[in-house]
Amino acid sequence: MKDFLLGLLDWIYKKKCYFCKSSKESVKMCSKCFEELDFLPVGVNRKYKEVSIYCAGVYSKNLQKMIRGLKYHGQKELAYYQAKFMWEYWQKLGLNGNYQIVPVPIFPKRKKKRKYNHMELVADEFSKLSGFEINFDLIKRIKDTKPQYKLNKSQRMLNLSKAFEVNKDKYISGKKILIIDDICTTGSTFEEMINEFNKCGIYDITCFATTTPWEG
Repeated sequence: MKDFLLGLLDWIYKKKCYFCKSSKESVKMCSKCFEELDFLPVGVNRKYKEVSIYCAGVYSKNLQKMIRGLKYHGQKELAYYQAKFMWEYWQKLGLNGNYQIVPVPIFPKRKKKRKYNHMELVADEFSKLSGFEINFDLIKRIKDTKPQYKLNKSQRMLNLSKAFEVNKDKYISGKKILIIDDICTTGSTFEEMINEFNKCGIYDITCFATTTPWEG
């Protein structure tokens, strides 16, 4: 009877894939759905002040659903799969060096409302996969910016002006900076963070986004 009840509970509470609803593997993202995720060609997506910006995939289909699920719908377990997707792409880049992972920060009021910073969760999972140290304290968002998705390039830059503040005392000497974000549209967020780091004499930076809306 005990084994029967335990089996029944396992069946009732079995996890379903967030994407295809299959419960075969009892995971948040089944291996079939993960393998269907499309990577962009390996290489630099764009440059800013000699800083390379990489994007692992295109913001569409299940990658879009993954990012929105984690960011807006409390699906925290998806952070692992987002980090895994990024890590698989990162390994193909063949970049050498020891990095400190710096997730794009969100304004404290927004973090309190959401109860977490989704990119901090991704950073934690990416750190486990890569062995890179996380640095949550190096840069803070000090301006409550408007959502970027409705703004053009110039409006985004104005919106992000003076949005970040670097605490150079928290810089981990000898380690390159790896800024990570979920979406790179115009690159404005990365650019503003790069500018703030440069003001503090920090130049050894790489930027890495999970996705970009543009395939080209």
